[in-house]
Amino acid sequence: MTQKGPKSSIQVIDRMMSLLETLSRHGAPVNLKQLAAETRLHPSTAHRILAVMVENRLVDRIEPGTYRLGIRLLELGNLVKSRISVRQEALPHMHSLHQELHETVNLSVRHDDEVVYIERTADSNTMMRVVQIIGARAPLHITAVGKIFLAQDGVEKTAEYVQRTGLPKYTEHTLTEPDSLAKELDRVRQQGYAYDNEEAERGVSCIGAGIYNDEGVLVAGLSVSAPSDRLDRAWAAQVRKTADKISRAIGYPGR
Repeated sequence: MTQKGPKSSIQVIDRMMSLLETLSRHGAPVNLKQLAAETRLHPSTAHRILAVMVENRLVDRIEPGTYRLGIRLLELGNLVKSRISVRQEALPHMHSLHQELHETVNLSVRHDDEVVYIERTADSNTMMRVVQIIGARAPLHITAVGKIFLAQDGVEKTAEYVQRTGLPKYTEHTLTEPDSLAKELDRVRQQGYAYDNEEAERGVSCIGAGIYNDEGVLVAGLSVSAPSDRLDRAWAAQVRKTADKISRAIGYPGR
């Protein structure tokens, strides 16, 4: 009996999860007969488990024999969402990317017309000045991650950004002409990543990709910075892959 109890309990949990997964695939309430058929459970077994789930508000009984996912799942989901920290979820992936490339890895978010750097992994002896301290800011159009945000904004909002800021010049490579920036943002939309080609600082280049939340909203950006003569543009695939991993860690369902 000591072995049967735990095994039986695990089986019930498996069946409960199967019922939840089945309900999640249906936009409308589902009747008991269909649930039993799709989960391959005996109707009496499905009914018994559903009754407990209804008591705990994991499932709502709309009418006798018809069910849908319960409001408690929404409450729990919102609780999980509120506790997710992009920085906390990103750090392990940032360290992995840093170990692969041995270059500075940055995490940044948008604030109005600037990106703000909120985390960084780098060798202690790095001489780069691009992100000296967490909290540094830079205009959107001169950074790789900033271009990701501008590309997401679309043509109209980007035009408003151009008008507000005037696209100030930081180096001879800064994109200060609206047409040049528009063409660059088109490329960013097509390829899913962006480059900073010494546009923020002479001698330093960057590759950036976007991080998306569970609603598909662009919430942050991951970037790799390095001296231009050392930066390999082929790293873009690794940067984007790492950004995608962070997105999934905070709930993004995928492209």
